[in-house]
Amino acid sequence: MGLALVACKPAVSPGVAVFESFRYEGRDAVYQAHPLSGKDVVYNPILPGWYSDPSICTNGEGDYFLVTSTFSYFPGVPIFHSRDLVNWKQVGHVLDRPSQLTGLGRQRTSGGIYAPDIKYNPANRTYYMITTNVGTGNFLVKTQDPFGAWSEPILLPQVQGIDPSLLFDEDGRAYIVNNDEAPGGKPEYDGHRTIRIVEYDVKNDCTIGERKIIVDKGVDPAAKPIWIEGPHLYKIDGKYYLMCAEGGTSDQHSEVVFRADTPMGEYKPWNRNPILTQRHLAADRPDPVTCTGHADLVRTPEGAWWGVFLGCRPVKGGFENLGRETFLMPVRWSEDGFPYFLEGEETVPFLVRVPGTRVEGTPTFGNFVVEDSFAGDRMDLAWMTLRGPADGLYALKGGALELTCSPMRATRFETPALFLRRLQHHAFSASTRMRFAPEGSEAAGLLLYKDERHQYFLKVCLVDGAPAIALERCGETLSREALPESFSTVDLCIASDDGRTFRFGYAVDGRAMRTLVANVDASYLSTAVAGGFTGTTVGPYAVK
Repeated sequence: MGLALVACKPAVSPGVAVFESFRYEGRDAVYQAHPLSGKDVVYNPILPGWYSDPSICTNGEGDYFLVTSTFSYFPGVPIFHSRDLVNWKQVGHVLDRPSQLTGLGRQRTSGGIYAPDIKYNPANRTYYMITTNVGTGNFLVKTQDPFGAWSEPILLPQVQGIDPSLLFDEDGRAYIVNNDEAPGGKPEYDGHRTIRIVEYDVKNDCTIGERKIIVDKGVDPAAKPIWIEGPHLYKIDGKYYLMCAEGGTSDQHSEVVFRADTPMGEYKPWNRNPILTQRHLAADRPDPVTCTGHADLVRTPEGAWWGVFLGCRPVKGGFENLGRETFLMPVRWSEDGFPYFLEGEETVPFLVRVPGTRVEGTPTFGNFVVEDSFAGDRMDLAWMTLRGPADGLYALKGGALELTCSPMRATRFETPALFLRRLQHHAFSASTRMRFAPEGSEAAGLLLYKDERHQYFLKVCLVDGAPAIALERCGETLSREALPESFSTVDLCIASDDGRTFRFGYAVDGRAMRTLVANVDASYLSTAVAGGFTGTTVGPYAVK
């Protein structure tokens, strides 16, 4: 591979970086040690990398749809489709137009779109996605074709707080539940929240009546539980089940369940809550999954219950760069009629048996290779920008991605000339071949991005008027080497063998790859150090 500045290739326009290709390869040892048989068994997570707050629905005719949070990335809310809960394919984004994401440009990376919920209403054969844009409030969009375009946002000014979710009841009525502040706006302790419900008028697309608190604090109010959130409401065999996350999204995360005879309550918690958590298990257990919660349920046509939820896979040292990932598990039912995922010392399974299925094509899980030659007239669905579509800053020409060096920077609340995709493995390599002739302060290359204050930039730039390759950490140069005065291409590569450190390398005009710097601290980009709700992403970047 290689990255270009001058000769042998067509001339590069001033101020433009040309990325001829991008390659991502995952090579986690745990997958190599446990090859799939191809039948009945899948890996967890089913969507590795930062796919947090999953929500799932079915139309009852064999189609399943799954969505996840995107915060301040654009487009918003990827939507996946499956016919068997095993073979998933991204078919688009629910929020793919700036008009659906107003106010995103003012927000930090972990602002924006929180915890989407997707539901199908059989009465009008319509799909709904309801969510929070923390900059503008709660809203929903809808469609009768989930593979196509979704409506403009329908604002829900009466629904304050975050994490709204819908229930379409059998009698034609509908309800919205969500997380909101403590009663009267006066919390008794940090993390004191409530779950509230309001009726939704399907015909007129608005809420009606008064909102009511149905859970105050959590399962055991005397214990002062924190952050009851992410509610989902179901009607099952005549009863109403309210399932919520509790304990915050770190290692004390859990999922709990309540039940009532009517949608407005009274909701009583199960006496064996939580129904999903790993917080009580030994930290030194092999291949741990932590932070489990934010779950959603779905029923197959055969009557089996399954659930999706988020979790994290830390490396040795207790951190990770993959963010909160989407896991799948069968759901069991207790003798007294409550759903649950795990109990006692049970751990989230790495291998999940889904009877009657077979992994087909290129799965979303396990080790895989992604190669992008930037052919066609639009970017692959896996690519994202920040806060907006980066119009005018990129072009797809002649099988290459052209980025125009822009003063908009990834260190500010802006939309830079930057395309990112998720890291999905601890052991990985991400590489690109670039042609670029920098002038002045221009720089281009590969960016590892967590948020505005935590990123690594492997870049080609000028140093004292001469071309150079450098690794920068938010403005601080960590390593630098001179490049030849003239060359055609430069290959850039970022890799990790274990998720604990990064290695940054380059090659000029297709020669052997050289290591610019190795053993670079990966924890710097992790949620444990940087905070926030996303995972690490990587991709081409051009700036001036």
